[in-house]
Amino acid sequence: MDTNDPRIVLGTMDFGTRVTSGTAFAVLDAFVAGGGVWLDTANCYSFWNDRSGAGGASERVIGAWLRARPGVRGTVRIATKVRQNPLVPHAWPKSAEGLSARAVHAGAAQSLERLGVDHVDLLWAHAEDRSVPLAETVGAFGELVTKGVALRVGAANHAAWRVERARSLAREQGVQPWTSLQLRHSLVQPRPLTPVAEAGHRMLTTEDLDLARSEGLVVWSYSSLMWGSYVRPDKPLPPTYDHPGTARVLKVLDDVAGELSATRNQVVLAWLMRQGIDPIVGASRVEQVEEALAAHRVRLDDGHMARFAEAR
Repeated sequence: MDTNDPRIVLGTMDFGTRVTSGTAFAVLDAFVAGGGVWLDTANCYSFWNDRSGAGGASERVIGAWLRARPGVRGTVRIATKVRQNPLVPHAWPKSAEGLSARAVHAGAAQSLERLGVDHVDLLWAHAEDRSVPLAETVGAFGELVTKGVALRVGAANHAAWRVERARSLAREQGVQPWTSLQLRHSLVQPRPLTPVAEAGHRMLTTEDLDLARSEGLVVWSYSSLMWGSYVRPDKPLPPTYDHPGTARVLKVLDDVAGELSATRNQVVLAWLMRQGIDPIVGASRVEQVEEALAAHRVRLDDGHMARFAEAR
């Protein structure tokens, strides 16, 4: 697990749908101006908010921004995902592309076209597809690395045992294995053994972290700021987070934020990065980007981390 320099990742899921192109350009500009590097998108973003019922809007906005900002491609790193884009509009999940070799190659090629680039820096398998032999999926991702279409590959929303099996298959095939994990994680946690309401979300577990630390895998977290629930009274935490541990954690969060003259969001992001996790932050306003990037300056010591651990 790479814990040397975790960084804020800009989540672009709503670009081109709930966030206009003009606003997205301003957010992207602010992110780069503040030293941000990684952009996270997916070929399916965001079909559920698009009248067409198809994905691709986020990638198209990023592609347009890259064309409008000559030279910026050398500054940013782009991560996208394949697996979930509906092949038939308004027919997800039945028509989701899946992770067959054909689907992986086609999805990656279409992403490059929308982004207007010749490669992505990281290509994710967005979720598991157990209808396809894992060896086939692994081989397809490995071939894309060999061809230079993707510089690295990773697994989002996969069980730890599937990731390790995939890495073993990659070694057998002589191709690059998945080197990164992306899972849902934040400071507050739902009640144990309680499924979250969001379909397809897989929570980061101690087993995932153990695998990452053992094998030197990079870990990214999504829903890092719980959709604004830490700071917006109009967006309360989901019912599955209503338990005594949440109240204790939020009390410590307020105390630490006050001690460090930081916002709740900044402390949450600093807590994630202190563990070597790269938090994805979706932003729809420039101020949100600036607040998130300022979390790099928030320093949590061992005492702070112990207080959070005890509260959780």
